[in-house]
Amino acid sequence: MRLVIARCQVDYVGRLTAHLPMATRLILVKADGSVSVHADDRAYKPLNWMSPPCTMTVAEPEADAAEALGVSEVWNVRSRDGDTLRISLAEVLHDSDHELGIDPGLQKDGVEAHLQVLLAEHPATLGDGLVLVTREHLTPIGPVDLLLKDATGAYVAVEVKRRGEIDGVEQLTRYLELMNRDPLLAPVRGVFAAQQIKPQARTLAEDRGIECRTIDYDALRGMDNAEDRLF
Repeated sequence: MRLVIARCQVDYVGRLTAHLPMATRLILVKADGSVSVHADDRAYKPLNWMSPPCTMTVAEPEADAAEALGVSEVWNVRSRDGDTLRISLAEVLHDSDHELGIDPGLQKDGVEAHLQVLLAEHPATLGDGLVLVTREHLTPIGPVDLLLKDATGAYVAVEVKRRGEIDGVEQLTRYLELMNRDPLLAPVRGVFAAQQIKPQARTLAEDRGIECRTIDYDALRGMDNAEDRLF
């Protein structure tokens, strides 16, 4: 991972446009090619970013930008769809590279792990005609929780969370991108399954063609039957 702290101006051009005026920010360039720009607040959420797959090129600044803003170089980060994140760097305060190695991934808590086991035992909970192929199907960037097949024989990748948030949707999106490059699997559709799914995560998932499924954990493990409830 490369960490850069610099005074910079950021412009995003594509399906959406956004502009961040010159200020001191943290820029992360990760091994997967993603680039994100952070302020000193907002916890983990970046101000702007480009998800992989993308390419980055470094260019000389235009004369007026160099003179007026002190820009020394310009990073152009371009997505596969042609969107561009343009970062104009002025004063660079810190620039370092760090080898993080392979991350073991997020360890599921007891409920989340048990939820995955129960869904593997009862895949039809996620849709009629679904059958289990395998749990923890390996991809080059980590295991997808469940790999299923539907009634037509098409593959379905399922990511299981206790609470469904945007990070989980992004994780499943990366898995699907890689799995759909494999001619032995493609086409693969995605299902995002959780006890609770936040509205923002649901919106993002549906925009990317990922189906959302809210799971009743108690009903699934046989402790609560919705048909027996008065309310």
